[in-house]
Amino acid sequence: MTIHRDLVLTHDHIVKKLDRMAREILEVHFRESRLVLVGIEGQGVRVCEALTRRLRTLSTLEILEAELHINKDMPMSEEVICNIPMTALNDAIVIVVDDVLNSGKTLIHAVRHVLLGNPREVHTAVLVDRKHRAFPVRADYCGLTLSTHLNEHISVDLSDTDNASVHIERPGAP
Repeated sequence: MTIHRDLVLTHDHIVKKLDRMAREILEVHFRESRLVLVGIEGQGVRVCEALTRRLRTLSTLEILEAELHINKDMPMSEEVICNIPMTALNDAIVIVVDDVLNSGKTLIHAVRHVLLGNPREVHTAVLVDRKHRAFPVRADYCGLTLSTHLNEHISVDLSDTDNASVHIERPGAP
């Protein structure tokens, strides 16, 4: 079976989306002195790193950046691990960051773990929102909302900081 790939966001479009998301975060949290951004392992960490760079360029806010390791297919099967002490989340504004919001399962389990650190507020940020909710979670900061079919896959590639891309992949006829 062949896979058809359609380009959804070019590198320049991704840069603009991330810039806008960073500015929105600052507009909402301009009175804060510190934010904690927690990227979900994989491309979520790369989106988190990109947002952190932009936030540091645009403001004097202290930004604490963290990684959350979670089994995306079966989040309850393994321990969720954050690479910073949970005490760093106490009374903090935390933004959980991922690349794509699909069913909401990964984000809701990530937020559940972050809540153990007793933050003051928790928000979510994603580059692409597919709107296929199975769990009650939403993206507070979103680069792009797409209407997709369930058999389609959103592929985010931020591995090359000079040539990032987002594609829709769908099965095609052989």
